[in-house]
Amino acid sequence: MTGSAPSAARVPTLAVFKLASCDGCQLTLLDCEDELLTLAGKVEIAHFLEASSRVRPGPYDLTLVEGSVTTAADAQRIQEIRAQSRFLVTIGACATAGGVQALRNFADVEELTRTVYARPDYIDTLATSTPVAAHVDVDFELRGCPIDRRQLLEVVTAFLTGRKPDVPNHSVCFECKRRGTVCVTVAHGTPCLGPVTHAGCGAICPAYGRGCYGCFGPSGSVNLPALIPLLRRDGMDDRDTRRFLRTFNAAAFAGIEEET
Repeated sequence: MTGSAPSAARVPTLAVFKLASCDGCQLTLLDCEDELLTLAGKVEIAHFLEASSRVRPGPYDLTLVEGSVTTAADAQRIQEIRAQSRFLVTIGACATAGGVQALRNFADVEELTRTVYARPDYIDTLATSTPVAAHVDVDFELRGCPIDRRQLLEVVTAFLTGRKPDVPNHSVCFECKRRGTVCVTVAHGTPCLGPVTHAGCGAICPAYGRGCYGCFGPSGSVNLPALIPLLRRDGMDDRDTRRFLRTFNAAAFAGIEEET
């Protein structure tokens, strides 16, 4: 975290921008409802096209960016956004890890466009989908697909008051234990990414008898070499394991795969 909190003499400004994404993380901010109304009384929401067509030019005290960089225009735009932001926070799996669209990183994009589009010459895209941090300095990354509303409010409040966000870096297994959920892997042999996935969702999938799908990306203490043999024990071959890891945070987990 760099810089300092906005001066108490003026109302701080908040901006929200979108790159390549589904808008789900922006909707999480809108879903805060009562909390958002309280926040709106303490900050000026200067740019948030999902909520209002009213736009105030920068610079901005805090900028939230959803979405990955998938075009040359996006790559240029994120540079401009960074230049007018005191703090820049990326929100969601797309912005922090490239998102589902990063599956293109493992394929031939030209072949894909020829297969999908009748006029592939109309498509202007990069060969990869990359996180915002691969292009500009980022002050904080908030993970999730979508992000958790409580964590989002904590991050926004922290930056506007000049303190470090209190967002834990432990795994989903910790959340299962907190809510008293029986381990689906131990009890039923269900493949689960909980041991290597960042907490934040409240361990929703294991609470309903399903294995974690890694929506929040790798945790701070990832040990894939220890997990992969367990996935194979529970019936997953190499192809199944790759597919299991290549979903919402495909590029992030792939980077750890390469290290192992």
